[in-house]
Amino acid sequence: MSADASSIILHQYDISPFSEKVRVVFGIKGLDWFACDEPVIMPKPELVALTGGYRKIPVMQIGADIYCDTQIIIRELERRFPKPSIFTGGDKGLGWGMGLWTDRSFFMAAVAVIFGNAPDAMGEDFKADRTKLMGRPFDTEAMKAGAPLMAEQLRANFGWLEEQLADGRKFLMGEAPGIADANAYYNLAFIRWIVPAAMKSAEAMPHLAAWEKRVTAIGHGNRQEISRDAALDIAKSATSIEVVKADPGEPNGLKPGDKVTVMADDYGRDPIAGELVSSSAQHIALKRSDPRVGDVVVHFPRAGFLVMRS
Repeated sequence: MSADASSIILHQYDISPFSEKVRVVFGIKGLDWFACDEPVIMPKPELVALTGGYRKIPVMQIGADIYCDTQIIIRELERRFPKPSIFTGGDKGLGWGMGLWTDRSFFMAAVAVIFGNAPDAMGEDFKADRTKLMGRPFDTEAMKAGAPLMAEQLRANFGWLEEQLADGRKFLMGEAPGIADANAYYNLAFIRWIVPAAMKSAEAMPHLAAWEKRVTAIGHGNRQEISRDAALDIAKSATSIEVVKADPGEPNGLKPGDKVTVMADDYGRDPIAGELVSSSAQHIALKRSDPRVGDVVVHFPRAGFLVMRS
């Protein structure tokens, strides 16, 4: 099967923890998708041509619509492919809020434990790149010193999952996997890929250990590969399906046609400028143009991102 404007293209790399979150959702929904492998560190010229400056991984592309951040990627997958739903136990709202826990405090504990125990796992170029991304030193010596303390934090996060699973349920919200499982699982996968010995505390929790194996067994759907140039060619030949729509509830009166800039509020705060196409409490879409891909619409979530008039 060859990719076209209707295909799901995930700009990712295999050891990207946040890409793993999306890949688990692909598995839950049994989706066909194309992996477009991007560099782990900058420069990422093809990705930047699509996004206008957003450099974090993953990014999902469907035709000329570009989705940045796992929150908006998963929201769009649920909208386009609602069956089976990722909301399996009354978690339609709180499932999103859980993502801020797993993407921030849980993830940062995992990062500290990983690089505190394996400070040279990714090399000096990676450290320099992540220093620029984070806006502060990626100090593996400090992580090494703090690793014992962060191991305690990590075990506490594992313990919450163990308690949730303690009644014998198969997945975090019940008998079927969903967004809660994808949100939590990728942190365990990330640790296991690089420092499997750091998973001892999780392996000592019987419900959590069994759950991890069940989520792993879900797989990643049907993956195929696509080159970066081929993905950009699809974007250039496609037209966005996003409909121009004003949101009367916009707190600061933003409306279609306004020039705005969007950036993450935590790290990787590269500003992306464009013309507002549509917005809501959970979503904002900007139209922008690049010589390599033509006109595209770039989508972001609202939680975790800042929107400013240009």
